[in-house]
Amino acid sequence: MHPFDLKTIVFAKHAQHVVLIHFPIALFLAGVAFDFLAHWKKQRLLAAAAYYNFFAAAATTIPVLITGILAWQWQLEGQRLKGILLMHLVAGCVSSALIWVVWFMHRRARREEGGILPGYRLPVEAMAVALVVLTGHLGGFLSGVNGPS
Repeated sequence: MHPFDLKTIVFAKHAQHVVLIHFPIALFLAGVAFDFLAHWKKQRLLAAAAYYNFFAAAATTIPVLITGILAWQWQLEGQRLKGILLMHLVAGCVSSALIWVVWFMHRRARREEGGILPGYRLPVEAMAVALVVLTGHLGGFLSGVNGPS
């Protein structure tokens, strides 16, 4: 196997999911940090940075979900999900949905004339961070990073 073989890179059974997952995680966590700082410091520039990070995080969840489902189909040949894999899939889908909800809250606030973000967004963002971390932790067990797979 050649290390620069395009076929190996593109058609590896789960490599794309493992690589792509870092983008929505990092973008969402950065967006939450920017949003908390914007709320604390009352800085519109930080709020704008949060908005764009949330948008990019939401957009990148799409290929992550697709590659995750493809990895399950290719690697496990569509076996019935159970245990950590099932928890990872459910947590990943809910995490993705929460990332989209957070972005929609920010988008709606930017489109309205007052542009005031709802106060409940911060607990929603904190809950989403906890779920994203849990999902990544479960994925680490599946990949063998956090222990035996």
